[in-house]
Amino acid sequence: MSTSSRRRSLVALLAATVFSIGAGAAGAAEDAVTIPPPAVDEASVAGTETAIFAGGCFWGVQGVFQHVKGVKSAVSGYAGGDAKTAQYETVSTGSTGHAESVEVKFDPKQVSYGKLLQIFFSVAHNPTQLNFQGPDRGTQYRSALFVAGPKQREVAERYIDQLDKARVFPRKIVTKVSDTAGFYPAEAYHQDFLTLNPTYPYIVYNDMPKIENLKSLFPADYRTEPVLVRAKG
Repeated sequence: MSTSSRRRSLVALLAATVFSIGAGAAGAAEDAVTIPPPAVDEASVAGTETAIFAGGCFWGVQGVFQHVKGVKSAVSGYAGGDAKTAQYETVSTGSTGHAESVEVKFDPKQVSYGKLLQIFFSVAHNPTQLNFQGPDRGTQYRSALFVAGPKQREVAERYIDQLDKARVFPRKIVTKVSDTAGFYPAEAYHQDFLTLNPTYPYIVYNDMPKIENLKSLFPADYRTEPVLVRAKG
């Protein structure tokens, strides 16, 4: 699926529907991978911590983290580029430096950064796909971690090295670790998209399996009711 076919116009909705229905079982979403927890993790401290994850279309990544216990908020947005280019249509050109990302605020006493990384690498996306995830192509769909400080960087880099050495994936992890230079929330219609549109073909085909995999592989960390950006009416 091209970048333009994911635009949220009526044409984009039709294009995504046609792709998802026509792809068939052979093009099913990436399977989850059972991986060990990080050997090095952050200490549990009081307060709220922030982490930014990029792993393809932010709909599915946001949906996964919204179902993780200890997560206080998960917001879809853009990271890696300038504020002036942080709009969906511009980011979709692939020329802004932005990646579709999810800012996660969490309680480290309930869920550690290392646990979030384990979920990210295991069920939220495939970290061996360079500048794409499933049907989505372009640098805006790259695998990336935008770290909040040296401790997050250490945990992330050592975990990637640990997983590569253990060869838990058939190919090398391509996830890039960078310092956080700004996060810009996406447009309102992107927020909570998975929860609000569970029968939308793109979501059914690419993202709902991630929620089921989270529930299956991380039952102790799974929450039934997602934490939403929009308040329930």
